[in-house]
Amino acid sequence: MDPERKLSVAPVGTLAVDRREIGPRRISQTQIIEDWGRSGLCQLHQRPQGGVGTVRILWVKADKLLPVQSGGNIRSYNILRQLAAHHEITFFSYYDGERDVRYERVLQEEFPNAVCLSTGRPDVTGWRRALDYLVYFPGCDPYAVARFSSAGVRRRLHQWYSDRPFDAVVCDFLDAAVNLPRRLTIPTILFQHNVESEIWRRHSLTAPRWTKRLMYSVEFRKMVRYERAMVQKVHHVIAVSNRDRELMSAWMDASRITVVPTGVDLRRFAPETPPRNIGPLLVFVGAMDWEPNIDAVEYFCKEILHRVLAEVPEARFRIVGRNPDSRVHKLASSSVEVTGSVPSVVDHLREAAVVVVPLRIGGGTRLKIYEAMAMGKAVVSTSVGAEGLDIGQERNLILADDAPAFAKAIQLLLQDPESRCRYERAAAQHAARFDWSVVGEMFSQVLDATAGLPSGEKQACAFVPEG
Repeated sequence: MDPERKLSVAPVGTLAVDRREIGPRRISQTQIIEDWGRSGLCQLHQRPQGGVGTVRILWVKADKLLPVQSGGNIRSYNILRQLAAHHEITFFSYYDGERDVRYERVLQEEFPNAVCLSTGRPDVTGWRRALDYLVYFPGCDPYAVARFSSAGVRRRLHQWYSDRPFDAVVCDFLDAAVNLPRRLTIPTILFQHNVESEIWRRHSLTAPRWTKRLMYSVEFRKMVRYERAMVQKVHHVIAVSNRDRELMSAWMDASRITVVPTGVDLRRFAPETPPRNIGPLLVFVGAMDWEPNIDAVEYFCKEILHRVLAEVPEARFRIVGRNPDSRVHKLASSSVEVTGSVPSVVDHLREAAVVVVPLRIGGGTRLKIYEAMAMGKAVVSTSVGAEGLDIGQERNLILADDAPAFAKAIQLLLQDPESRCRYERAAAQHAARFDWSVVGEMFSQVLDATAGLPSGEKQACAFVPEG
């Protein structure tokens, strides 16, 4: 660690934190980034690769990182790429099924120190997943976490924590925490892309069948206990939104939670020049085997789309995303297209007149919104869909939380090109502030401070420049 770095590490309770930001007042992601810039922290990591101040990081992830498709993996991959420019990254990837030599080779091309481990556990889907759930049901841990438990992974992690060859450990998602040793002898950060228990709570309220509501309620109670214990166990937590920070503040001192906002690849997601002529195409982008996305497109097709078609009969809805569930395939019609996996979402976003995010369940932040905004697309979203993002309802996108309002917003954007252009320009200008280089720097600062903590001691990282 660099003895000259101007970072203070203060015990919990002595951190100079404005406690008001934990209450009703919301701090925007733009303000977070601007505060970091004003503090001078952005200059702290201008150092050569492998030089003084390099942090040796063990990054632990359950399941495969590549190909980069889901929102969480996009976030992890881009942050890892930024960190690798300044730090020594050992990426530990463990996954079910037989050993995937091709995956391991490609991963090591991206991250040369990557360590891979195949658990050999069958990768179950469909009705086998239901049977697998019944096997784990009597246990105390939620199924979404317990299914990633592995004796081989625990042994490997136990050895690393015993030998202590790393300055910091990043536990990527809550499911990776199930294999951590009881005693954390290396400063450990939990990277919370979502507050998982909040997702299960919303599932328990919105599931259409009572049997599913009952199951979700059971899993919600298990997840609350597990998630609370894990955030209390680790040394520091990184959240992706202020709302998630507020939720977890009920379980731990908020000074041990840092918000690192979501970013966007501004080189890939950029407005098309010159813009093409587009038809009245509505686009939704997301992994279509994820329950919140399935619920979102079902809701859109059943409650919203017919209202849009009544005013704009030529409008079409395109669902873009990998592994469409059977419920998604059933939505296909003359006005609804289901693409399945695509090489790139960029071409589909370019063809969109409006990008819709009708989510009713979820947590964390939605990368799909910043990607659409960065490309200069008008976006209509529910409040849940835009939760955790600094977007500005009146200027950068339209928020609508009931079906008539959602449909009316789409009609406005399709029928009034001037209004749509205003939203497109504002969206692109706003998203330009959230390049991954800025977000990666913020993550790096948390690592730098946490890596300096005494082993096993839980302290708050105070990002306060001296002088």
